[in-house]
Amino acid sequence: MRPALPPPRGPWVLRMTWRDLCFLHWPVDPGLVARTLPAGAEGDTHGGRAWLGAVPFRMTGVAPRLLPNVTGVSAFPELNLRTYVRVDGVPGVWFYSLDAAQPLAVRLARGLFHLPYFDARMWADTREGVTRYASLRTHRGAPPARFAAAYRPVGPALDPAPESLDAWLTDRLLLYSLDRRGRLYRGRVDHVAWPLRRAEAVVTENTLADGLGVTLGGEPHLLHAEHLEVRAWPLERVR
Repeated sequence: MRPALPPPRGPWVLRMTWRDLCFLHWPVDPGLVARTLPAGAEGDTHGGRAWLGAVPFRMTGVAPRLLPNVTGVSAFPELNLRTYVRVDGVPGVWFYSLDAAQPLAVRLARGLFHLPYFDARMWADTREGVTRYASLRTHRGAPPARFAAAYRPVGPALDPAPESLDAWLTDRLLLYSLDRRGRLYRGRVDHVAWPLRRAEAVVTENTLADGLGVTLGGEPHLLHAEHLEVRAWPLERVR
């Protein structure tokens, strides 16, 4: 699934580590996703279905290039709601929301990456392999959203086939975003292959997709990654 992309132009600008991450994905009507996307982006599908993903994790080591970590700023929980798109045939991730428990990070990400970050009150704790996670959006003027779950990895490490659903959902190095003037941008990240395992989860609350008119119910497709170091490059305008 990983696209054959040219090397990024210029140096990376931001580093981060994603920890105790769980992909929870639900199949949805492709037409529903298509109605929510900006001009120039088309919904991507696997097996004729679109997918919405709720992804809770913890960020650590978040800092610009050449600068040290800052206590109280470089580590925080994050939770996103995402789907998958193609722009000019190139696959990537489209974020409907990114909740974070770090106000400065929220504002920088909104301004520099044109991403829909929102303030939230969040709690995450991992003990004996089980992560317990809760989030309540508190961002002024934003639609309400709540999420609560417990999850853990199970089974051996996975090596997904390139055309498998597991690879399709996770092996994407591009994100797309839209600025306030309706201009579309592409952002590049880079990392080693995802250290994926199957997962078990109990979701007790999830209203992340309510604003799309979707209730994410039933058993999700579950994957877990314990630790991934990531670098990000500046945005490039697409159109």
